Amino acid sequence: MYCEVTQLKTTGPLALHVQFADGTAGHVRFEPTHLTGVFAALKDPELFAQAQIEAGAVTWPGDLDLAPDAMYQAIRLQGEWVLR
Repeated sequence: MYCEVTQLKTTGPLALHVQFADGTAGHVRFEPTHLTGVFAALKDPELFAQAQIEAGAVTWPGDLDLAPDAMYQAIRLQGEWVLR
């Protein structure tokens, strides 16, 4: 599927670079205000650095993941997906 993440790199605090199956690539950035609820755990830099690809989605330990289709659409339109 075109919106499957195939490459992933942590590029800084709360920032990722991703590439999708069709070659589309861009950045994902978390604003600190988004780190509430289940995402509060990502305030820990060591946990954030454990980002990985699982079944085409960006995931972290503790059953945290990002919706690849929403990420793909935002990156395709704006070059980045900012989670606020």
